[in-house]
Amino acid sequence: MLNKRYQVLVLGYGKMGHVMESLLHERHQLAFWDKFPPSGLTPAPLEEAAPAADIVLFCMPVMPHRETAQLIAPLLQPDCLCLSIAKGLDEKGKPAAQVFAEVFGEAQPFGVLYGPMISAEVLGGRSGFAQLGYNKAQYAEVATSLFQGSNLHIENTTDITGISWAAILKNVYALGFGMADGLQLGDNVRGLLAVTAMQELERIVCLLGGQSGSAWHLAGLGDLITTATSATSHHHNTGRKLANGQLDDIKGEGVNTLAMVKKFQLFRQADYPLYDLIQRCVSEPAGLHEQFQLFLQQGYFGHESGG
Repeated sequence: MLNKRYQVLVLGYGKMGHVMESLLHERHQLAFWDKFPPSGLTPAPLEEAAPAADIVLFCMPVMPHRETAQLIAPLLQPDCLCLSIAKGLDEKGKPAAQVFAEVFGEAQPFGVLYGPMISAEVLGGRSGFAQLGYNKAQYAEVATSLFQGSNLHIENTTDITGISWAAILKNVYALGFGMADGLQLGDNVRGLLAVTAMQELERIVCLLGGQSGSAWHLAGLGDLITTATSATSHHHNTGRKLANGQLDDIKGEGVNTLAMVKKFQLFRQADYPLYDLIQRCVSEPAGLHEQFQLFLQQGYFGHESGG
């Protein structure tokens, strides 16, 4: 399958849709669709583009995944691979991989692509890195072939559940890094947050069905470092805004994840002091500075490491 020219349907023409266009247009045949197409885009008719597709890329938030997957499911060829880059939870508190599993079942191969791949850098010709988690191992080569020769480098894993939760939850922890930087707590605190975030991330990922160690790879640690420190990171900047009392337009995948975890009680947040701190700071930003100081005094050191 290497060097094969694929018919690719890209769903969503935002930042990541543009990224996929830049990565793939020289080697593959692309069609684009967007429910609310931006100016200048004439979307391909789904009834034509979906049956012709070898690969469908979901470059949209996770919220519309279910509706869109249900819409195209009857149109797809049995071997068409559906891939999502969405790092969030839908209105039922479910990640993209679980939505795919519920819509497609065993009828369709699907996967998720997560890792440090900031759109501005990839569009600028710099390297991006991602883990591909899949439900059918024989299709891993298809995705590898899709990006061969591009500046997006792929690592395969069978732990689709683990990398899903690692990628989703790292956005929450990135908010905390932004808060700490907004409070000017310094580089030493950033080091503490990194250790604590990864300890908690590993535990939560395993609790939710992922494999031990998955949090420490590209979708978890790799993407956390990028999202928690990049000057262009939405989540880092949102944390800074909260710390500085700028409370307008506080939204994003990390904020939504906090709400969904709480709504559906996906895990007991009190068992994870840093996660709990970030939840409380988003809910009650007026006391953010005091809550961070209390955490530094007793929140981390009051729990056994690795517990």
